[in-house]
Amino acid sequence: MQGIHPRMASKKALRETVAAGEWVYIEATSVFGNEYDGPLADAPDDTYAVVGPDPYTNRKWYATITKRDGKVTVK
Repeated sequence: MQGIHPRMASKKALRETVAAGEWVYIEATSVFGNEYDGPLADAPDDTYAVVGPDPYTNRKWYATITKRDGKVTVK
């Protein structure tokens, strides 16, 4: 599970932020270093499992961000 910045209170807020084209940063949380860490706009095409509002202390919601051919969806 990866985190996101800015921290968002709900999956709905994440969907709205992504749909509006606003800046989102995917935060790697793995100690093994095999996760993408950087802006969603620069992320390679892939599927990202994220948790919020905070991946370390407050896991109230989970989402999957899929990026394919420049199109981003949140489920």
